[in-house]
Amino acid sequence: MTKIKIALCQMNVVDNKDENIKNATTMIEKASRLNSDFIVLPEMFNCPYSNDKFIEYCEEEQNSKTLKKISKLALKTKTHILSGSIPEKENSKIFNTSYLFNKNGEIIVKHRKMHLFDIDVKDKIYFKESDVLSPGNEFTIADTEFGKIAIGICYDVRFQELARIYANNGANIIFYPGAFNMTTGPAHWELLFRSRSLDNQVFCVGVAPALNKDASYHSYGHSIVTNPWGGVICQLSEKEELKIVEIDLDEIKKVREEIPILKNKRTDLYKTTTSF
Repeated sequence: MTKIKIALCQMNVVDNKDENIKNATTMIEKASRLNSDFIVLPEMFNCPYSNDKFIEYCEEEQNSKTLKKISKLALKTKTHILSGSIPEKENSKIFNTSYLFNKNGEIIVKHRKMHLFDIDVKDKIYFKESDVLSPGNEFTIADTEFGKIAIGICYDVRFQELARIYANNGANIIFYPGAFNMTTGPAHWELLFRSRSLDNQVFCVGVAPALNKDASYHSYGHSIVTNPWGGVICQLSEKEELKIVEIDLDEIKKVREEIPILKNKRTDLYKTTTSF
């Protein structure tokens, strides 16, 4: 399969887990009716983006009502679902974790956010995920019927090394569920996704929560898909929206033949070495 219909579920996240799961369910079922192959939810789709809420909303993987619901939906709709991320608790630690479900409702892989969002932009925004969250330490690539896909979460997109490792190991699409804010979003969101696609000649997909002005953290929204040429295929506004975007993986081969940067690397001088 070279053509894939990807559903971007830019949902409004509120301070009510059941309402968030209900909203995600509605979007997933609608995306399925629109013949999506791959459905993507935002970062922290069941939880307000706030350290205190990460503690309140966290779930253990084996007992997660959120994951059980997504599993049932994947099986019911016969689609792959990337469940954005949720606050996952293991022992005394909380992780920002994304789960990929196959058509049988099984978890294929999970990705724990590797780079924690600790920033202090003077007079604009301060946030320190590491006050509550622990970082993941594993690279995440899944073999699917669409080929190899990789997962990062939000702040992970800023680190070119991660994307290059994924590309070196055969990933065709890198998914980054994210929640950039109204300071970093307008400045960097599109630029980063275009850069990661251009640098590695892959598709990149970012799905964010919609802007909720009543929340303490204001998500930029603007869920996006970029292509191997570094172009924007689709970008939403800040509002809640479901969008189906079709990509053609044959574009990767075409672009890499036209501008063979991955072949032209001077590996005699430098290397990004992690392999799977």
